[in-house]
Amino acid sequence: MQSITAQLAAAFRAAIQSAIGIDADPAITVAQNDRFGDYQCNAAMGLARALSDKTGRKTNPRAIAEQIKAKLDLGPMASEVSIAGPGFINVRLSPAWLARRLEEARRDRRLGVWPMATPQRVVVDYSGPNIAKEMHVGHLRSTIIGDCIARVLEFLGHQVIRQNHIGDWGLQMGMVTWAVEQAGHPLTSLAELEQMYREVNKASEDPAVRQQMIERTRRLQQTPKDQLVHWQQVRKLTLDAAQELYRRLDVSLSPADVRGESDYSDQYAAMIDELLKTGIAVETEGAIGIFPPGFTNKEGEPRPFIIQSRDGSYQYPTFDLAAIRFRIRQLGAQRIIYTHDSRQAEHFAMLFAVARMLGLEAQLDYAPFGTVLGEDGKPLKTRSGENVKLADLIDEAEQRAYALVSQKNPSLPEAQRRQIAHVVGVGAVKYADLSRDRTSDYVFSWEKMLAMDGNTAPYLQYACARIRSIFRKASEEDQRLAGEATITLQSPQELALAKHILRLGEIVELVARELKPHHLCTYLYELATRFSGFYENCPVLQSDRPLRSSRLALCDLTARTLATGLDLLGIGHPEQM
Repeated sequence: MQSITAQLAAAFRAAIQSAIGIDADPAITVAQNDRFGDYQCNAAMGLARALSDKTGRKTNPRAIAEQIKAKLDLGPMASEVSIAGPGFINVRLSPAWLARRLEEARRDRRLGVWPMATPQRVVVDYSGPNIAKEMHVGHLRSTIIGDCIARVLEFLGHQVIRQNHIGDWGLQMGMVTWAVEQAGHPLTSLAELEQMYREVNKASEDPAVRQQMIERTRRLQQTPKDQLVHWQQVRKLTLDAAQELYRRLDVSLSPADVRGESDYSDQYAAMIDELLKTGIAVETEGAIGIFPPGFTNKEGEPRPFIIQSRDGSYQYPTFDLAAIRFRIRQLGAQRIIYTHDSRQAEHFAMLFAVARMLGLEAQLDYAPFGTVLGEDGKPLKTRSGENVKLADLIDEAEQRAYALVSQKNPSLPEAQRRQIAHVVGVGAVKYADLSRDRTSDYVFSWEKMLAMDGNTAPYLQYACARIRSIFRKASEEDQRLAGEATITLQSPQELALAKHILRLGEIVELVARELKPHHLCTYLYELATRFSGFYENCPVLQSDRPLRSSRLALCDLTARTLATGLDLLGIGHPEQM
């Protein structure tokens, strides 16, 4: 079913057209003050300014609001429509209409959230672990933000193609394969490989050694991949370790989603030849580059997007350009979303500009994110100054959650406490990240993220478990009658909860549009707090039938909505905590 916002927008748009002959955005928002209503139309002020500019005569926005209200037809949807201030049109939803909407949502496995009318084929580029390195906290944000975006888009009916774009064809591969050859023994672990990479990277500070590594990389890029034995070993060891972390994080990336720089290796030379022939690419100071309009250096000179370096090797711009061509031409992507840290903003701006020059038609979105900080306000590091390993972070999250679960519910079997600790610990880490606006930095705090109150995953998970415990206490007869009950909304707390439940569709659409999971987190936190207000003020099992059945049905719908939202975030919700 259409979201409430969409229904109101359609009705107000028709009223505006009928009242003043203008097709305008009705600017529907949730009411800022629920004393006046549930939703409001904020279009009158803008329309009054537009009419004043057009006619040269001052137009009163409140008079415009009165005209719109006179033409507005909301049928049984609204119990009251009023005008406040300079021209805000407030709508109070009818309790009977809300109850019918709840019934529709309750009997729908998708909770009444319609798929998009025109679904797209969307490529989501996320995670991107570094070859020859263990994943660390710096990879957390791209991995879980991208995963949430992919889940939300799929829920809305889009065809999502996940892409784990890895750097397996650049300078680091020349360096690390050289280090493996020099070691002269089979690799035993990714930690050993990373140490070897550190050593060769340090040695490459010597210009002569670095030039040797550059030449080696150039030769590697010209060799068939099936002949690169050490390259294959390094790549497999890295990706196997990454896949284990995805499993532990419940991230929906599989080995089939990996398509790194090497996957386009047979396209680079042909692509550059094609771009040189068409004149889009040109030689510049011995390299080959493309000059997208609007990009200059400090001196104000046009700045190139280098696709082949002077030594003939390929670099990040080459890899990303080949990938974007493949995704649009071969995969048929209509939208491509990149989740990368904010320091890559200029690179993606140039990449998108070059794609437009090439006539690659697709919606290109860059979803940048800030940095995970320690308590000192600096990027999160270990005491020795190294990046925090993602595996170590998950281990500590589970250990801390196990202590919390054991304290709260020591009677549960240990295996069950371990399982709950995994879900709670990983969920806490993911939610602490996703609940912040992705463009902001945030301070990593175990105490805050594992708190059982406030805007945290454990609070939401406990809300789900709390509702399920209500049903465990209910009789079989009450559970059966709840499934057949008709929901009625009598108290203010029931109405507040019902209205919030029905906002799920518009929130999910907002996340898909802005690529910001924190909107969903805020919605779920507010849903849990509204449920708490309902539960404290509206007896459930202590009520007489049929009110008991109605309230049990409302509890069930709340739990399903919370569970659906957590699923979209990639966060589990145990039956008990």
